[in-house]
Amino acid sequence: MAHKKAGGSTQNTRDSQPKYLGVKKFGGEKVVAGNIILRQKGMKYEPGTNVYAGKDFSLHATIAGQVKFSEKRILKFNGQKKRKTIVAVEAVK
Repeated sequence: MAHKKAGGSTQNTRDSQPKYLGVKKFGGEKVVAGNIILRQKGMKYEPGTNVYAGKDFSLHATIAGQVKFSEKRILKFNGQKKRKTIVAVEAVK
C-alpha cells in the first residue's frame, strides 16, 4: 500500500521550444540570395565572402552560388591563436 496521501501535480512538466539551430545548407550545395546557410547562437562560424550575419547571428547568402566551408587561424588580442570556420558563397558559372 502506498504511503503518499496527496501527490499533487508535478512541477517539472515545463520545457522551452526548440530553436532549430545548425547548418541548413552544407558545403557544395547551391543557394540563392537571401537563403539561410546556418543558424547559431554566437559567432561559432564567421561570415566570409558573399555571406552576411543577421542580428541573431544566422548566416545568409548575398548572391546565388555554392556554399564553401574553410578554416582559418585567427590571432586574438591576447596572443592566442584560435581556429575559426569561415562560410563563403562562390558564384557558379
